[in-house]
Amino acid sequence: MTVLAETGPVPSAPRAAPVQLRTAYGVCRHITRKAARNFYYAFLVLPRRKRDALSAVYAFMRHADDISDDPQLTPEDKRLKLNAWLDSMHRVVEGERTDDPVLMAVADSQRRFKIPTDLLETLVYGTAMDVPWPNIRPPIADGPQVLYQTFDDLYNYCYHVASVVGLVCIRVFGYREPAAEDLAERCGIAFQLTNIIRDVKEDAAMGRIYLPQQDLDRCGIGASLFRAPKPSLFRPLLEMEAVRARQFYDAGRQLIAYVDEDSQPALWTLVEIYSQLLAKIAAREYDVFTERVRLTTAQKLRILCKGLWRRFKA
Repeated sequence: MTVLAETGPVPSAPRAAPVQLRTAYGVCRHITRKAARNFYYAFLVLPRRKRDALSAVYAFMRHADDISDDPQLTPEDKRLKLNAWLDSMHRVVEGERTDDPVLMAVADSQRRFKIPTDLLETLVYGTAMDVPWPNIRPPIADGPQVLYQTFDDLYNYCYHVASVVGLVCIRVFGYREPAAEDLAERCGIAFQLTNIIRDVKEDAAMGRIYLPQQDLDRCGIGASLFRAPKPSLFRPLLEMEAVRARQFYDAGRQLIAYVDEDSQPALWTLVEIYSQLLAKIAAREYDVFTERVRLTTAQKLRILCKGLWRRFKA
């Protein structure tokens, strides 16, 4: 794939007609509302132009993620489609007109908020990391595949699928201190570790184990145990990952002070939703197997109201 090709400065994309852009952003908001159940609540407390930009970025990433997860496609077809999606983005950002509402909106947002195109590239590369290469990940007969050997390996994956999202977000939020970039990277790690802990059952059903092999060995858990997991057996393993995630959440809380005031409530809402999700998993003694753990709509709305209050006080 060419998703990590070096790119230099590119000309600004041409401005689409206002009516076209309104329609394009409307499509992206719909995608975000439907698929980004946690992010969408945080976006609601942003000013409209920033909310639209993040919805466009999310819709762009969602399309790539849907390709990588499509069970009807072969790995080769997935890589071809991801490459084509990325090439289309490059052409539109460089000035080619398009009728695709997601590409239209993401190109407009890239121009407005000066989002580096290499970050958009890396978003697509992150989704491609879930697409197996031939003879690289041979199937294991007694259980799903352990994808990463060490936490450093897992960190690299989390960086590409989550930290880069944080680095894009702070471009839209607005920030001045370079320290915000390291904090955004670490905040993304916290979110992705929380997702991994929550989704252990679903990921194993798709043949993927994101938890590092070293951690599985430390807790005496083999891949075959993911077929019919006993929650009590997995508790020490998931608790170990939760301890790591909580350390990274500290960076997310520190980051709030580094972004523009009109974006601070949104970031606070996002950190609060994810950290409360992790707390709910812990309260259930890390039983993510009996049922999927999620915050209720009422719980998210309470957090949203607090975020709105923070915005109005600012």
